[in-house]
Amino acid sequence: MTSDELRKFATRYAEAWCSQNPERVAAFFAENGSLSVNDEPPAIGRAAIAEIARGFMHDLPDMIVTMDKVTRDSDGTKFHWTLTGTNTRPGGTGKRVRISGYELWKIDNAGFIAESKGHFDVAEYERQLKHGIED
Repeated sequence: MTSDELRKFATRYAEAWCSQNPERVAAFFAENGSLSVNDEPPAIGRAAIAEIARGFMHDLPDMIVTMDKVTRDSDGTKFHWTLTGTNTRPGGTGKRVRISGYELWKIDNAGFIAESKGHFDVAEYERQLKHGIED
């Protein structure tokens, strides 16, 4: 993938996270691709990946994910993102959340994500779900 193609891919991927359609997120992954979040055991396969996305979409029904940048280095391809949303799920707190992180991708020869390792400050995310963004 060229740098321009990678940037377009990452932009479409961020848009999929905003769609409230978890299967749109999973479609970016290889059929047996994997997604792990903060060193948790990986979700393997599109159905399992869709369930990870569904969890975030459930907690934050107005979730917006923006692509901050996408880079390549010796570790691989890094998709840097910022997520914002409001915890308005049933029983939610109504608090706003804004958290940034990145996914380290391995992209297969067909142009799908074969492996993604997501990283963000989960303690800060959980705090914001309960108490909102600190100003």
